Amino acid sequence: MSNKKIREYIFEGKLDIASIIKEFAGYVFVIIKNSKYNFNDEDIEEIASDVFLVIWQNRNKLDMNKEIKPYIAGITKNLILKKQRYITNQNINIEMLERTIHDNIDVYYTTEEKEKTTIIMEELEKMKDEDKRIFISYYYLSKKIKDISKELNISEIKVKSRLSRIRKKLKKELEKRGYGYERK
Repeated sequence: MSNKKIREYIFEGKLDIASIIKEFAGYVFVIIKNSKYNFNDEDIEEIASDVFLVIWQNRNKLDMNKEIKPYIAGITKNLILKKQRYITNQNINIEMLERTIHDNIDVYYTTEEKEKTTIIMEELEKMKDEDKRIFISYYYLSKKIKDISKELNISEIKVKSRLSRIRKKLKKELEKRGYGYERK
C-alpha cells in the first residue's frame, strides 16, 4: 500500500475502483476493527463496502492531486461514526418502544383493575356488615380464616361458606359487567 495520488487510479478516463478495493480493503478493515466500537462482522462488511461505494459515487468530485490513503481513512471514520449513531438510535428506539408497550399494558391492566375494584366496592356496600368484614379481613387484610372466626365469634366453616357465597356473587356481578372470570 503506497501513498499514491488519486490520479494514479484513473485509467482511460475512469476510476479503477477494483484496484482501489484490492489495495485498500485490508486497510479499511483494520481501521474499522481498531475503532472503539464493537461492530459485528455484518456491520464491518457493510461499512467497508460503503467506503468504496462512497468513493465510486464521488469519483467525479475527487481532487486528483490528493493522496488516496488519507481520503479512504477519512471516509471510513465518518462511516464508522454514522453506523454507530444508527445503531445507538435503533437501540434507543427499541427501548422506547418496549417502554411504551410496557406502559400501555400497565395502563390497560391498571384501568381494568380499578374498574373491577370499583364494582367489588359497590357490591360490598350492598352486603351485610358481617359479610363485608369477612371479605375485607380475608382479602384486604390477609387474615386467616381461623383468626376471622375468632374475631367474629363464628365457626371457621361459616367463614368459609360465606367467603364462597361472596365470591360467587362478585363473580356473577363482574361477568354481568363484562369481566370474565380467570383463575390463576
